[in-house]
Amino acid sequence: MENGTHPAPSGAQWTIAADGHEAVVVEVGGGLRAYRHAGVDYLDGYEADELCPGSAGQVLAPWPNRIRDGAYTFGERSFQLDLSEPARHNAIHGLVNWVSWHLVERSPESVTIGYDLPPSPGYPWSLRLRTRWTVGADGLRAEHEVTNLAGGPAPFGFSMHPYLRLPGVPVDKLSLLVPGRSRLQLDTRLLPLAATEVAGTEYDFTEPRAIGDAVLDMAFGDVERDADGGSSVTLAAPDGSAAVHVWADREFGWWQVFTGDTLLGERYRRSVAVEPMTCPADAFRSGKDLITLAPGATWRGAWGIRPGA
Repeated sequence: MENGTHPAPSGAQWTIAADGHEAVVVEVGGGLRAYRHAGVDYLDGYEADELCPGSAGQVLAPWPNRIRDGAYTFGERSFQLDLSEPARHNAIHGLVNWVSWHLVERSPESVTIGYDLPPSPGYPWSLRLRTRWTVGADGLRAEHEVTNLAGGPAPFGFSMHPYLRLPGVPVDKLSLLVPGRSRLQLDTRLLPLAATEVAGTEYDFTEPRAIGDAVLDMAFGDVERDADGGSSVTLAAPDGSAAVHVWADREFGWWQVFTGDTLLGERYRRSVAVEPMTCPADAFRSGKDLITLAPGATWRGAWGIRPGA
């Protein structure tokens, strides 16, 4: 409860801490409201008495980003989702970012929360979602599990939506490294048109360089992977004195990067959303990297945030 009487807009607040790292996970949406290390806030989150702005820290499932007209076909059946982005006539960011997740298990340094998604006309499959959030010497780690409880195969995609920042460094001055060798060109509704290589273009961040005045709200694919199959995006200060890394395991083959240009007030270009995605926008229609979860099958993926130069 906030102020002893009114519940916070984001519901219950679960704080975890260890080795100088601290994070706050929230009930509404099961997302991340704050993350800091040694007193430095690396997450551009929000206050306990504030409604989550700009999808900050939210879990995006069973699809990330947008679905054109909210309409798709799967297994020769057609479905219509609610248009949660009516201005662009899209369904956006899945079905679990505004629901109440419940506490499963808790310790000083970790919390596991869950949500059981019921079937609905637009998505007639039941999913069981579980996330274990942990902090420790290596930073913040999130381990996600999603199980198909339905009797038939289900289309599925997953992403997270954290905004990252380095205190005192404006977005234009941040150095950005994104290991994506291609990007998706978008139409006016921010839906994919085609993939194009970034080499030799203003969108090539495969080597770190300043964001400058670049306006980014796009997906990078064809990811250069680490030895373990994962990849990472880095934001760094111009002199290299500070940095924050967002890493994701092999389940995530796409990175969405958003410089906050459509956000209002103080949040305008204040931080950069770095979103690990299993599939790009409109995957329910295109089939691009769409996961088909068999009945009883469980998808698992992990990502995290690691401060450090």
